[in-house]
Amino acid sequence: MTATRNPAAAFYASPTARGIAALLRGLHRVSPDLGTRVALHLFFTPMPTKWLARSRAVPRPWVERRLPFEGGHISVWQRSDVEPGRPRVLLVHGWAGDAQQLRDQGDTLAAAGFDPLLLDLPAHGRSSGWRSNLLQWVRALFAVSARFGPWDGVVAHSLGALATAHALARGLPARRAALLALAPPPAQFMRWFAQAMGTGDALAARMRGRVEQREGVSLGHFEPTWLGERVGQPTLIVHDRGDVTAPLSGSETLVAGLPAGRLHVTEGLGHRRLLSDPAVMRLVSSHLAAAQPPALRVV
Repeated sequence: MTATRNPAAAFYASPTARGIAALLRGLHRVSPDLGTRVALHLFFTPMPTKWLARSRAVPRPWVERRLPFEGGHISVWQRSDVEPGRPRVLLVHGWAGDAQQLRDQGDTLAAAGFDPLLLDLPAHGRSSGWRSNLLQWVRALFAVSARFGPWDGVVAHSLGALATAHALARGLPARRAALLALAPPPAQFMRWFAQAMGTGDALAARMRGRVEQREGVSLGHFEPTWLGERVGQPTLIVHDRGDVTAPLSGSETLVAGLPAGRLHVTEGLGHRRLLSDPAVMRLVSSHLAAAQPPALRVV
């Protein structure tokens, strides 16, 4: 099993971040309730900031469409040169990422005969908002599926893969799934965050309690053991052995519980380079094309 590291420690090592951590520790000592609110505000704000993704030019044939969502919108991207009736695949990015990270995979799927759809999750890419959380991501997945699904396949990266696995366990309509660099569950990220801030596990416990109370969902439902018993789709998991952001152990635990799971371990690709690795993209396409039936309903 891969040793668990704390990726948040390196992220919050800059002088500015250390100042923020010191401020949070002070608030936490004076008022644990206020410290928890500020911690959640920081925790649910994706970094780096998203205006670069909003201004980035996206080459044709990819075109953007916007769907109303929770008082704002979510952006989806489709290829204008794909004829109707092809098997449709949803592609989902991770935290602090955006849809364009999966454009190479989308192009590979289009060349293999699929109709790919890229999603900018809330507060990411060109979707509206500046803060988001995993439960909102799950709702966004169901919202876009209500408009464009059901899916012949879904491909998801990192925290997007965790949100997708939870959505699949809750009935997201998809025939097959490919999960890339599966992120640890949110309770683990909260512990890492609290450790990096120097506040200890008490803050992580309060953060978890606040989120579960507000959302009405146990964060235990994002644990690999819970998901493994409930995701029934044939699922390919791809994970790099040296991934320091998302330890391999989470994917190993999930695949052990899946009734139709397969784990492919890469070397030297890290957390994000596997998204554009030609061998990985071909593997994902082959997995989604296996025993391909006629295309599902196309809107």
